Amino acid sequence: MGLIITSTAVSFEHFVLGRVITGAGGGGIFIVASIMAIQMTSPKRRGLYMGLANTAMTVGVSLGAVIAGALEPRIGWKPLFGIQAPLSLIAGFGLLFSIPASHTSKNIKYAHLSIRDKLTRIDYSGSVLLTTTIVLFLFGLSGPKVLPLPLILSAIALPIFVLNEAYVASDPVIPVSVLRSRGTLLTCLATTGFMMARWSILFYTPVYAIAVRGWAPAVAGSILIPTNAGFATGGLLAGVFHIKRTGSFYLHTVIAMALFPVAMTVLAFISTPSSPWGLYVVMVFANGLATGAAMNYALVHLLHLTLPEVHPIVISLLATFRGFSGSFGSAIGGGYFVRVLHKSLDNGFARAGLKNRGELTRRLLGSPALVGRLEGKDQAVAIGAYADALKALFLCAVGLSVIVVFVQACTGWKEPEKTEEQRADEAEEEDGVPVGA
Repeated sequence: MGLIITSTAVSFEHFVLGRVITGAGGGGIFIVASIMAIQMTSPKRRGLYMGLANTAMTVGVSLGAVIAGALEPRIGWKPLFGIQAPLSLIAGFGLLFSIPASHTSKNIKYAHLSIRDKLTRIDYSGSVLLTTTIVLFLFGLSGPKVLPLPLILSAIALPIFVLNEAYVASDPVIPVSVLRSRGTLLTCLATTGFMMARWSILFYTPVYAIAVRGWAPAVAGSILIPTNAGFATGGLLAGVFHIKRTGSFYLHTVIAMALFPVAMTVLAFISTPSSPWGLYVVMVFANGLATGAAMNYALVHLLHLTLPEVHPIVISLLATFRGFSGSFGSAIGGGYFVRVLHKSLDNGFARAGLKNRGELTRRLLGSPALVGRLEGKDQAVAIGAYADALKALFLCAVGLSVIVVFVQACTGWKEPEKTEEQRADEAEEEDGVPVGA
């Protein structure tokens, strides 16, 4: 529905409505896939299937960027959104019918509730408050200037949301009892920060290819292929060759996350017009490799830190925070990038003695492809400004990812106390696939 609305948009408001509905539907896809992969597979094969789920997502991101970049100049953006509607519908039915009929919820509390009863238990007030908090926070930080009023309102909405979850909601969006777990809370925060830094690669390496290297927009999306290939490879290697048991993966998670800022640091200093192209491809691949492994290890380590009965909740919570990172990374990172780019363009034009470049600066802030159509000093200043802004953004991502490593390191490695029945169920699960698979 969201894609159809977007593809028929005749105004900006119409377009935004379509994107909101699309996001509402798309937001649950990876969460549901993750829960199904955990519940329907044995611990020995859990890492493999999570790696496959991550691979499918990253292949989609890579192919989507390349295909959209190639087709948009020829057929326009409306048909691109429209084409996805029937494909999404077919995929949705495919997912629905792939779930075994014998598979039921393991949570007895929901097993015998009707659809209507389940709908009435949804925490609508919590959802609205959480969405309001996030939107206000992003609105305050995503523009060329930081807006204090939305940030203040966001800070007011956040404690109201927490109070709603603790005292009002019968079935809260984010159970306070789960967030009281140090391992759960810190893993969610670490994943959010880690993937925020990761999104700087996904959003801005194509910008680098267009503005600094002079690639055509139609092929710039192909720069995502090596980094997403690395992401898929890292997840699969960790899942196939290592994650074949339950238990702690503390050290593996921390090491994988620590490799990320190393690759980001190198990328920050080689995002120039003259850097070796082969080295750039290797580093974006390495960045993806570390990310894929880290996400797989972080998930299975979180399962080790929590009791089996809350696994569906913590999986969905982790996926939700991971989803937040895309919004946070694009909005906050984008706002920072634009501010640095604006300053670099102004300073560059001033040093070059070029006056009356206000309109050109405004256009360059929104169109990296414009750099290739400039000539002489204007182009040199624009390329230098984009390179400076990319370096600043990537170094900011390095700082964030270093903080994330320490946050993840504080999650600990001790599992919670389990009853004899829980240990027996876990041992049985180690030997075979759970019922319903």
